[in-house]
Amino acid sequence: MPREEKNMIGYTVALISEFANRFGIHPRQAYAYMKRYKGMEHLRKHYGVLHTQSFPDTVDALAQVCANNGGGLR
Repeated sequence: MPREEKNMIGYTVALISEFANRFGIHPRQAYAYMKRYKGMEHLRKHYGVLHTQSFPDTVDALAQVCANNGGGLR
């Protein structure tokens, strides 16, 4: 597996955990929520920029993307 791919996977796992902590939900629920409301799609598409930001800023951005696509967590 290429190094970049390993880095992306590790970052994604950590970000899902941070998202779950922010909203007080289980990481599996956080992943399902972000997948359903296009947060994961946004993360894959914009990983190059998002991974350079802080976790709180990235969680904020993903929460907004999800909210814009019908998600209810705030």
